Amino acid sequence: MSSGDPAEARRGGPAVGRPPDRVLPPEFYARPAAAVARDLLGRVLLSEAGGERTAGRIVETEAYTGPEDAASHAAASIGRTERNDPLFGPPGTAYVHLNYGIHWCLNAVTTAEGCPAGVLIRALEPTLGLDVMERRRGRPELTSGPARLTEALGIGPELQRHPLQRSPLRILEGGGPVAESDVIATTRIGISRAADLELRFYERDNDWVSRR
Repeated sequence: MSSGDPAEARRGGPAVGRPPDRVLPPEFYARPAAAVARDLLGRVLLSEAGGERTAGRIVETEAYTGPEDAASHAAASIGRTERNDPLFGPPGTAYVHLNYGIHWCLNAVTTAEGCPAGVLIRALEPTLGLDVMERRRGRPELTSGPARLTEALGIGPELQRHPLQRSPLRILEGGGPVAESDVIATTRIGISRAADLELRFYERDNDWVSRR
C-alpha cells in the first residue's frame, strides 16, 4: 500500500479511527508478542502530547517474546531490573526505553503481567498533524524508524507505563488489521542476539517502512 496524501495529513486528514475514539482494549495485548506485533499493523497510534494531535498508521513492528528471547531487554540472563521493570507490567501499557543513550523508543507491553514481552513500534505512515511532526523533527525523515516516530509524536519517558487506552497516547482500531497477503514477516534489525528469528512485521510496499 502506498503512503497517504501529505496534504490530508497536514490538514488533519480523515478520521484516524472508525469511530475515532475506539481504542484497542487491554485484552488485545494479552496474547503472545508475535501475534500482537502482526495485528498492530494498520492500527493508528494517536498522540496528544503537549496538547497537539499527531497520528499515524502502524506499518512496521518487532516482537520481543519474553525471558527466552535473548534479544529482549528482560532476557533470562538479565532478569528484572529498574530499566526493564515496565515490561513486567500489565498488557496494553507503554514501555519507553532509551536506545544508545540518545533516542526514546515506544513498545507496547504484551502477553501477561509478570511476563516481560512487548512489541516495538518501528514505523508509522503519518495521518494527522504533519506540520507538528515536521516542526518537532526539523528534518524530512518523520516516522520511518522507532526513534524518529517518538520524536515526531512527542513521546518520551513521561509516558512510561502509560495505559495505551487513555490520552495523551492511544492505539486505535483504525481501519482494522492489514490483510495477510500484505504482511511481510522477516528478521529483526540492529541486534546481535537471536537475529535470525522472523519477528519483524511490516506492510508490503508501504513507503514509510524503515528497512525492507
